[in-house]
Amino acid sequence: MNTRGLLDQLLKSGQEMLQQKGAGGASSGLGGALGGLLGGGAGKSGGSDLGSMLKGAGGGAALAMLLGNKRVRKVGGKVAVYGGLAALGVLAYKAYGNWQAQQAQQGGAQPVEPQTLDRLPAPQAEQHSRAILKALVAAAKADGHVDDRERQLIEEELGKLAQDAELQAWLHTELNKPLDPADVARAASTPEMAAEMYLASVLMVDEEHFMERAYLEELARQLKLPLELKSELEAQVRIELQRV
Repeated sequence: MNTRGLLDQLLKSGQEMLQQKGAGGASSGLGGALGGLLGGGAGKSGGSDLGSMLKGAGGGAALAMLLGNKRVRKVGGKVAVYGGLAALGVLAYKAYGNWQAQQAQQGGAQPVEPQTLDRLPAPQAEQHSRAILKALVAAAKADGHVDDRERQLIEEELGKLAQDAELQAWLHTELNKPLDPADVARAASTPEMAAEMYLASVLMVDEEHFMERAYLEELARQLKLPLELKSELEAQVRIELQRV
């Protein structure tokens, strides 16, 4: 399965969404559809309307449907920060390294090179990517906006990007299972993977929304993230947002 390639397309489409909006001239396809959403021009809010508007628009369509059309405008800026899988790995590396340095200053273990996905060979990067995509799909469901119709539309759009049957079957399972932070956390087999999964979840949620913030808090607990590392991951997102 090429989960890594699919996840990279989804994350890169965040930048493409806002770049298309900024170009101003796009009136059809992904640029026009997401330009309307990000600029507040979408007239209807139903999942089927969103699906029709974004039909055939590729990675950005799948990402927009995961976000939900009521949240694209608010959360889209965070998505654009990442720009791809490697960029997410770099942010996780910074946060994890800063946390290790803090621990060393307090008399803890000396820092070791964080094994984030931007520094891993392909097989391990694929494993990390699978866990991150699982976290993204779960976070998208945290506010309860994904109904049966929207799940079908998301699955169809992701299916266009994920060509192999095994990955499509895996996505179907993840989209249709009940939201369970403990199940998501079980995919993390290393501390760095847990950090990446939490970082990706912060990307997807509106932290001012009570249900989504509660989901993040429970996910961090299930991932067994130290409070200082959790705070550092969130701080990296805020720092990057200030640069956009």
